[in-house]
This record gives sequence, C-alpha cells and structure tokens, in this order.
Amino acid sequence: MIRYALPALLLASVLPCYAQSPATDVPLIERARIFGNPSKTGAKLSPDGKWLSWIAPRDGVLNVWVAPAGDLAKARPLTDEKTRPLRGSFWSPDSRHVLFIQDKGGDENFLLYGVEVASGKQTNYTPFEKTRAAVLHISSKIKDRILVGLNNRDPRWHDVYSLELATGKLTLVQKNEGYGGFLADDQLKLRIAEKPRSDGGTSYFRISDGKIESTPLAEVGLDDSQTTAPAAFTVDGGTLYWIDSRNRNTAALVAQDVASGKTTVLAEDGRTDISNGLFDPRTGRVQAYSVDYLKQEYIPLSDDLKADLAFLKQNTKGKFSVTSRTEADDKWLVAVDPVTAPASTWLYERKAKKLTQLFVSRPELEGAPLVAMHPQEIKARDGLTLVSYLTLPKSVDAAGSGKASKPAPLVLLVHGGPWARDGYGYNGYHQWLANRGYAVLSVNYRGSTGFGKNFISAGDLQWGRKMHDDLLDAVDWAVKQGVTTADQVAIMGGSYGGYAALAGVAFTPTTFACGVDIVGPSNLFTLLQTIPPYWEAGKQQFYKRMGDPTTEAGQALLKERSPLNYAANIQRPLLIGQGANDPRVNVRESEQIVDAMAAKHIPVTYVVFPDEGHGFARPVNNIAFNAVTENFLAQCLKGRAEPIGGALKASTAQVKHGAEFAPGLAEALQ
Repeated sequence: MIRYALPALLLASVLPCYAQSPATDVPLIERARIFGNPSKTGAKLSPDGKWLSWIAPRDGVLNVWVAPAGDLAKARPLTDEKTRPLRGSFWSPDSRHVLFIQDKGGDENFLLYGVEVASGKQTNYTPFEKTRAAVLHISSKIKDRILVGLNNRDPRWHDVYSLELATGKLTLVQKNEGYGGFLADDQLKLRIAEKPRSDGGTSYFRISDGKIESTPLAEVGLDDSQTTAPAAFTVDGGTLYWIDSRNRNTAALVAQDVASGKTTVLAEDGRTDISNGLFDPRTGRVQAYSVDYLKQEYIPLSDDLKADLAFLKQNTKGKFSVTSRTEADDKWLVAVDPVTAPASTWLYERKAKKLTQLFVSRPELEGAPLVAMHPQEIKARDGLTLVSYLTLPKSVDAAGSGKASKPAPLVLLVHGGPWARDGYGYNGYHQWLANRGYAVLSVNYRGSTGFGKNFISAGDLQWGRKMHDDLLDAVDWAVKQGVTTADQVAIMGGSYGGYAALAGVAFTPTTFACGVDIVGPSNLFTLLQTIPPYWEAGKQQFYKRMGDPTTEAGQALLKERSPLNYAANIQRPLLIGQGANDPRVNVRESEQIVDAMAAKHIPVTYVVFPDEGHGFARPVNNIAFNAVTENFLAQCLKGRAEPIGGALKASTAQVKHGAEFAPGLAEALQ
C-alpha cells in the first residue's frame, strides 16, 4: 500500500590514538570492517523457489546478484551500478525479473527498474524526471503485472498505474486527486483510498468498480494516525486486516469481514504495537505476528507455523527474522542476528526441518571483539517508560554482564524520525563506538513509534522540550548507574537525532561535552517550508505534532524550538555532516547554523558530501565522516581513534568550515 503516514525525517594524517589504558588490550576494529560493503546482504528467494538473489559488491559498488537456489557457485551479477550502491531488491511475481529502485545522488527521486534474469536485460520502468516511483501492490496470483504509483503529473500525489513487466507498458488505473494512498487486493483491484484530514487524521474510503465512495469506511483522528491503517486483504478478498489502535492504546491486529463489516481482534499487547505479521503466501491469511518491546519475537496464531517457529528459535543463536518465503511455502530465508557476531542468512526447508547457512554478511567481523547490547527500561521524570539500549565497552564490562565496573565516557546516540524507534540487534555504530572505549546509549524518547499512540502523542509539540528532557533523564540514569560521569557525555545522531544534538549543545550548553549532528534541522520553520512535495498528505500531521507555521502561535513555537536561534549559546565542540542533495533536511539547515556560529567566532566543523542526500549511502563517504567523527570524539572524550589516513581523499567530502577544530582533519586534506 502506498501510505503517507508521517514520514521519518529525520552516516593521510598521522594522528595519535587517544587511548584509555584499560581499553588498549582490546584490538581496534578498523572502520572499514564495520562500515564498508557487506560481502552479501538482502537475500530473496524467487516465488517459484528456483533462484536466489542478493546484494553484493561488483567492482566495489553494491549490485544485485543472482544464482540458482541450489548452486550458489553459479552466481552472476545482474546490475552494473558504478557509483551509488543498490540497497535492496525484490522479485517479480513471475520469478522472471529482479526489481529495484534507485535515485541519483540521494535526491530520493526513486525510479523503478527491472532486470530479466535469463537475458540480463535491464529496463527503466519509470523513465521520468523529478519523479518518485512507489510500488503499490505485487500479487501472488497475477504474475505479469504489478501496480505502481507515479507523481510525474502532480509531485504531491501518486497516480496509480498497472505496469506490464514484459513490455514496460504503463496503464493509468486511478488518477489521484488528493489521496495519500491506496490499498489493492490480489486481483490488483483498488479497494481502499486514504485521504488526509485537516486535523492530521485520516479518512478511509471504499473503492467500488473503480469509483471512490463518498462516505468513509473509517475515520481516524490525529491520535490514531500513526498506529491505525488497513494492512492487507486475504487472497480471496473476503478479509481485511487492520493494524488498529482505535479504542485502545497499543495497535492490535484486527480482522474485518468485508461482507458483514464485523471485526475480530486477533492479537494485542499492552506494552507494544503489533506491527508485522507472517502471511500465508497462498491464501494471504495471517499465521503469526511479531511483537517488539525490548526484543522482537514471533508469536503463532495457529498451528500452521507453530512447529517451524519453535524449531527456528531452538536452532538459531540470537534474534531471527523470516525474510523471504516461496509461493509454495516450502522454503524460507531466515536472517539470524547474534549481536556479538556478524549476521548470517540461512535456508530453511520446512518439510525436512533443515537449516543451511548460505552466507555471513560481514565475515571480516568473525572473531572481532564485538560486545553485547542490553535492553533497559528507564523512567522519565513524569513516569513514562523509555525503552533504551545500552552497549558497554569491554574495558568496563569484560564479561558482557551489562553492568559497568567503573564509569566510561558515554555517547548518547539519538535515533532519527522522530517517528521511528531503536531496536535490539547488531548495531554498527554501537559496536564501533564501544570498541573505541565508549558506553553507548540509545533511547526511545516520547514520540518514538512502537509503544502505543499515547507515547507518540506525548511528543506532540515537544521538540526540544519534553522529548529532549527524556534524553537528559536517560543520561541522569546512566550517571546514577555508574555507567558514566556527567562531564564525559557526547550527543550524536542523524536527522531528528541531529536536531537533538544541536538542541543539546544550544539549549543545554554545558550538559554535553560535544555534539555530532548528521543531516539535522537547525531551523524548524525553514524545515517545514522545504519538505518534499510528495509529503503533502502528511503535512497537517507535521503541523499538529511539531508546530503550525501558518499560525502566529505555531510560528512562535517553531522559532523557540529552533537551535539556530540559540547558536550564540553554544560552548562545546560541534561537528556537522550533511548531504548536499538532501530532500528532507535541506542543506541550508546545516549552512544556517554554521554561518551563525562562524559570525560569532564559535568553533564548528562542517563536512558536506555533494553526492549524498539524507545520510551517507556510499561507504567511502560514510567511512570518511566516521573517520572525522571518531577523532573528534577522541579529543572530546579521550577515547581511542583510528587515524583518518586516506579516508577523506577516498571520498567526496568537502570541509566547508572549521577543519582546524577537528584533530587530524587539516592534515588529512593536504
């Protein structure tokens, strides 16, 4: 379904290592082993089970590869991207094509491509400029075409087209006059249209014989707008599944009989939203669901998968996820994440109850000194529970107990969105920073998703206030627990996490020892002025949850919550990274605060990547910025750092300001 629920906005010098002596006996893990290309990732089984595809490097750039499912030695590349990595792919329903989307330089104008497996012929199915293609529905029953959305007529709204995979022919199915999304059934018939409301909520309308009814099937207010939506129809079209928080706090899995309208709650959890399910590929009926409070787990709804899920839980070490299933449902791909070892992908043959390892994503990390992640429940000052994740360096927790033997410097790593969440599992940033000698804490502050609508709504109009207080409360917790001391905490994050870093050094200027902002907004008013046009459906939600720039009160609030207006208060070192083509957080967001600080002669280091957008997709760029970051943190927190070396020169990094304020940066540019 094309949905526009609120989008998540918002990574050679000779420099000595700044090492704490207790950490020196732990080998330094090179940046490239953590942030370089994986050897293989994103595997998918073709629906007929004959092929296996994955993403892997070709001449140093991630591309799509394919092999017969029973003979991976015959693998061959299907695509030949030369610069920008492909980060995912999926199969056509006829198992003849591998499909993928790709943008240019991070502009997020994603176009849809397909490659015929037999011939290797590649087709751009959406050859339009300034267009963002979206896949609406892939049916298991109609195999020669799919439904896609295109905003090439009006950049705000996606018209629905039927795409013939063999010829590339596009046929208009539904002109979109102000609808945020559509839901189709397995006959590729549009069944539901979603329309944004002026209060930030959503109205859902039935579509009958190609016409959108005038009376809503359902109305959802602002409070439920992030946690309620129709999810899928069964193959026979008789049952509609909802993720639904109406009349409850956390989102439940609900089945609605289409003929009678009767609803049945299939699953709910008082701690967390039901967000994902396992659906029978033959019937579309839900067989299991997952909950993710402290950790993710599958819970069967019937006997269909009960034995399979029990077998996988018993025979895998770590968190497992079912990532791909054949149409016959005889074979699955299972991703296994042990946290303290690199993730691996396995083939599960259901009838034989047989697991076969296919590959390890990052074999270069096997045997590396990776550390455990520890889920925590932290109380905010007003009693809200903040599900958080703590990683400790071996220097203070050699046994991986989750208890620090003595305080270590801490990096508060803030997730983006803010309507997103942190979760349990291998995290490259946690491992990298812990290896450098830092404790790492990631906090699901109010406004984060996954913990019910009340938790999301508690963040409304609280950017830089109660949302920031939650981060401060988590730091206080870490100090009281002996994890760190109040004078050696850095704040770092991307998107909203970058905003939080700016807020941290501007609103609470002596709380953090330093800050790292990656693609974070500094001026909330200009942020809302420059959001992409295809987020039109979510605009009222932005206004209701952040502040309304069309009203005097909203303008005053946005001004008050913008770190730019408090730049003169910044006292601690600040590092900023930005993609020049970012469509979500315009490059001016970083430029404005750098200019304001420079005018006041306040030190700030600013690194721009001309071929990136909202974050750094190219590994050479990510490695370069992280090289600067770890040496910046080493000066600030006295942890360890791998010298910058040639990392900057291998990237497209442009240091626009303040090279002299980041250790080793000026030398690395020579």
